[in-house]
Amino acid sequence: MKNKTIYVLLASVTLTFSAVPTMAHTSQSGLQGTAASAPKWESLWTNANRAALKQALADRARHGLDHHAFLPPEVDELPADAATRAYTKAAQDYANALANGMVDPSSLHEVYTIARPTADRTEMLGEALRQNRLAEWLDGLAPADPEYKALSQAYVTANRNGDAEEPVITLAESIHVDDVNPRVPEIVNQLVGDGYLAARPSTEPVDLYSPDIANAVKALQRDYGIREDGIIGPNTLGVLTLGPGDRARTLAVALERRRWLSRTPPATRIDVNTAAAELRYYHDGQLVDRRKVIVGEPDRETPPLGSPIYRLVANPTWTVPKSIPVSRATIRAKNMRRINGYWVQPSGPDNALGLVKFDMKNNQAIYLHDTAAPELFDRSQRHLSHGCVRVSDALGFAAMLADQEGVGDAWAKAHASGNYETIDLPHEIPVRLLYHNAFLGDDGKVAFRTDPYGWNDAIAVELGFNKKMSHQAKAEAIDIGP
Repeated sequence: MKNKTIYVLLASVTLTFSAVPTMAHTSQSGLQGTAASAPKWESLWTNANRAALKQALADRARHGLDHHAFLPPEVDELPADAATRAYTKAAQDYANALANGMVDPSSLHEVYTIARPTADRTEMLGEALRQNRLAEWLDGLAPADPEYKALSQAYVTANRNGDAEEPVITLAESIHVDDVNPRVPEIVNQLVGDGYLAARPSTEPVDLYSPDIANAVKALQRDYGIREDGIIGPNTLGVLTLGPGDRARTLAVALERRRWLSRTPPATRIDVNTAAAELRYYHDGQLVDRRKVIVGEPDRETPPLGSPIYRLVANPTWTVPKSIPVSRATIRAKNMRRINGYWVQPSGPDNALGLVKFDMKNNQAIYLHDTAAPELFDRSQRHLSHGCVRVSDALGFAAMLADQEGVGDAWAKAHASGNYETIDLPHEIPVRLLYHNAFLGDDGKVAFRTDPYGWNDAIAVELGFNKKMSHQAKAEAIDIGP
């Protein structure tokens, strides 16, 4: 799936003021956001409310929004009507940024179907101003969950350290085995966070680039298409995202993506983080299962979808999409047959879908499934599929879902038959295919991943950061599976 190009129109201050969104409905205060009603808005923008908005905007770094100026400079020196429009627009824009995000994800992705917040905040703004509760109202619009708060605090810290002088590693200063370098602790922390290194031996000097660390770096290089030499050079450093400024940028994007999400996700759901290639299953509001997944490779990205599982398919066949080329050798090896113009692989343990498929309701042919190549779950970089999501121990996961949905016996019988059979779930299980490369880890600390799809840059630019192309993973050719 290709990202759409975003065009940003920079308007003058005058044009910005004239483009204040109108209120779609009349609030209890009887105000409307039209030009003719500007005096009514002006009566609400008391000195106290103006001060409250300025104070709220001064604190916008908590949300990663400090690179965007909502109020024009010297706003209070503008003519009264223009100042009213400026305050109104700034309040509306900031409220929308907190409640929905600054960027519309549908402008970034050809398909985006994850549930988003909905509310008419123009009416709410008028009421908050009338009651002199602007600060409280704005403070309640952003997500209030522990993960958002942790990301917020991490952003404030990284942002504060972003201007600190950092060692610059050039090609001539690359780090080799047995070198001593002050960036080694940062490199180790990132390798541990990304799953390439279990832990740093406590007996080694913290600045020593040891053979164990180099071996972990070789695994990263192999996964990301960099020469596998264990040397930390510019390309290898680029995928580690180590600098405070880089982390602040990543965290600001992470906060933005969470503002896109509904504040009340389904209590029972499956969240797939495609950036980290991990799945989390929540049942009745509790996290009950977590496992590795394999997701789409760059240029065949797993799209951001909200789509429920409605049935389990035992011993599925696989109809190869026209977009996936199939060689004659593969046709013979996989025992494929031509049916209605498509190559079809029969059921069995060698099937590309494995022994279970989790059918989902969407028009993108995206679903969760098993795999005939479970060894790929041992890789740290698991962006290897053609877009669908392969689930580690999918049979165990299917049995868990079936038992909790009261169809465990029916599922076990269907699976044991060895034949293609479907088991409808009494209740659909919502699935969200998310893309979060900064998130709260199991240890309660913020974890980072690289940006394998290169989706962060467009968001960061809209948030006011400089353009900086992300390093994308270059998956090796693995198989023809979905």
